[in-house]
Amino acid sequence: MAGLRRGGGPVGPRPGPCPPWAGPPYGMLRLGLRTGVAEWLLARVPTPRRNPFALGYLAVVGATTTFAKLADPDLVLRLQEASSSDGHNLLHHPLRALLLSGFWVAGSVWMPYLWGFAFTVAPLERRVGSRRAAAVFAIGHVTATLLSQAVVITAVETGRLESAAMDYLDIGVSYGVLVSLGALAGLLSWRGRLPALGGAAALIAEQIVTENDLVTAVGHPAAVLTGVALWRWLRHGPRRGARPLRAEAPEAGPGPAAAAGGAPVLDVR
Repeated sequence: MAGLRRGGGPVGPRPGPCPPWAGPPYGMLRLGLRTGVAEWLLARVPTPRRNPFALGYLAVVGATTTFAKLADPDLVLRLQEASSSDGHNLLHHPLRALLLSGFWVAGSVWMPYLWGFAFTVAPLERRVGSRRAAAVFAIGHVTATLLSQAVVITAVETGRLESAAMDYLDIGVSYGVLVSLGALAGLLSWRGRLPALGGAAALIAEQIVTENDLVTAVGHPAAVLTGVALWRWLRHGPRRGARPLRAEAPEAGPGPAAAAGGAPVLDVR
């Protein structure tokens, strides 16, 4: 029955309760999903603040790649040969070879390494910090280089390879990318760990079959396994952004840390 509103105007029947799909949480579900996805993506975009090591290393590799495209080819070849971590250089100039070989890319295309760093080195750095990510990268590069070239040197000494194999150009950042992938897998849940390691195994298998290169066949698996060997160190060490939870609020009564219904909550600020 219609009534009179204060002021004399007629009013109709009072509206009933809103259907459940019109209010929260359903009314804002679509907006919430969009906002959550956007925030999730933005939180994972590499920035100079979150990923100084990954972006800085990419800048160096980009500079050397650009130089290799624009400079005199003979000069580029001489510099790369001096930087190569082949067996000859490792025996005579080990520190120079191990350091400089990781500042070039194998080939003239830089873009694949951008995605490699974005999906391996950058997320690892966000989780463990720049110093530990750089340590993982260096450990993998050195370990895989020494193991692969040790196999080459042994094969040459035993006559299974020609002596020219000691001078084959060996440069690139693939060992650092793969060790970062192996290390990152240990910080993921099993849902992410299995695809990460499975993808690495598939990539390595495809390279072994198609390239038929001894250095790749030894170095790439060694890099991934080195990252796996570092799981314990990375899991038990301090992580960037980790904040300890405070103890639950006492049961003596509601306080600042109590929820609206009186139940204690954890303060993670």
